[in-house]
Formats: sequence, C-alpha cells, structure tokens
Amino acid sequence: MAKFSLLEVSGESCANCLTLLPVVNRLARERGLPVEHLEVNGENAARVRELCIDRVPTLIVFLDGEEIARCTGFQPEEILELWLDAKISQEG
Repeated sequence: MAKFSLLEVSGESCANCLTLLPVVNRLARERGLPVEHLEVNGENAARVRELCIDRVPTLIVFLDGEEIARCTGFQPEEILELWLDAKISQEG
C-alpha cells in the first residue's frame, strides 16, 4: 500500500508560514497523513538546499519517500485542500 507524507517548510519570521501551519496540520490529520515541519535555519540549511527550497511556505507531498507534488507560497485553505486531495487521489 502506498504511503503518503507531507513536508511543511517554513521560516520563523514568515507570517504566512505561521498562519498556514495550523491549517496544514489539520488537513494532514484529517487525511491521516504524517506531517513533518522543517524550519529554514542554519541547522537545516543542507536539507533545505537538497530539497531546492527557494521560498517559504513550501509544501511537499511524498509517496513512499519520493516527491510527487510541491506547492510554494501562501494558498487559501480551500485551494490547499483541493490540491492535497487531488495529489493523494491521483497517486493512491
């Protein structure tokens, strides 16, 4: 069975990131998706570069550890919900 996960990348001084985080957590929880939070800072710089993150917030959907979709920038809750459902239904 396919295993989806969601990575939420944000910056500590990013107002849009702070607004989006509870929405992302709720949407993931409702869909049974594990969600990982990655803060853009010096400690995580190598992983941020590896993932080619150039702006925050960024959401990445993984299927069995492989990236299948990415959404960058602030999106309204309704759009995020539609996007996430489309990605997990087309691959699942």
